[in-house]
Amino acid sequence: MKAIQISEYGGSDTLAMADVAAPEPGEGEALVKIAYAGVNFIDVYMRGGVFRKLETYPNKPPFTPGMEGAGTVEAVGPGVTEVAEGDTVGYCLEVGSYAEYAIVPAWKLVKVPADVPLDVATALQLQGMTAHYLTHSLFPLAEGHTCLIHAGAGGMGQLAIQLAKMRGARVIVTVGSAEKVEIAKARGADHAILYRDVDFADAVLDITDGVGADVVYDSVGKDTIKGSLKCLKSRGVLSNNGNASGPIGALDPLDLAEAGSVFFTRPHLASYIATPEERNQRADDLHRLYREGRLTVTIDRELPLADAKAAHDAMEGRLSKGKFLLKT
Repeated sequence: MKAIQISEYGGSDTLAMADVAAPEPGEGEALVKIAYAGVNFIDVYMRGGVFRKLETYPNKPPFTPGMEGAGTVEAVGPGVTEVAEGDTVGYCLEVGSYAEYAIVPAWKLVKVPADVPLDVATALQLQGMTAHYLTHSLFPLAEGHTCLIHAGAGGMGQLAIQLAKMRGARVIVTVGSAEKVEIAKARGADHAILYRDVDFADAVLDITDGVGADVVYDSVGKDTIKGSLKCLKSRGVLSNNGNASGPIGALDPLDLAEAGSVFFTRPHLASYIATPEERNQRADDLHRLYREGRLTVTIDRELPLADAKAAHDAMEGRLSKGKFLLKT
């Protein structure tokens, strides 16, 4: 089969198309014929070696990247009861989706309803699940809360805006261009801050009359973490759920005290979909909201599998205005 391979950690030029042996499912596994592989920043982190030491998401070259996909079950291994051959499924957090076929533990697969397109189903996996747990579980938003979402016009950001508004929160976002301001506003953001033009932390404090945000969802990392602390409400929550600009490095606990006895967390999605029940609950909720017309899923671009490098370059260049997909 055709698959993108990474032979060593490095830049996007390490992504190369290769002919590899088609895998076979073992005990508790399914073979999925991939229709779409989602492209996410976690793939960039893995490619560059940022996650080389993690046990939660093990990866060691040579490997096929990609943590999210959707397609059809081609075959199942012994002991599999969750899915059957021919089922339409989506999944996330299993390395190897940049390929024509992937082996996935059956418990990680969720069935995709017939009226949810496969491109949408892919986008509702890693990015959708992330937006869901951030707004529903990590800090359960409610009426009266104010949240700050960085990168509000990206794939995850657009979904998080909509889910936050459904829960009654006031939503502030940061974006990088006037076009992205309009995208974020179209998804329901109450305020969109052009972070290149103004100090976003000061802007958030102005919007909140000096109180600050109850929660900041920071997927950018190094470039924004200090500002995120600055504009956080006393005893608020700062979630560093991404490193688009690079890892934040060391954080002095006294900085949390000085910011107003705030709480800091660096979550993994894996901890919030750790069981089949929780994974399916989140997927079912996202599918339902899409089918009811309440959740808009924006596909920015769809590229052939061979163009994985171009997808990574665009993502790292902060060009995302929705979901990036690779079509096999």
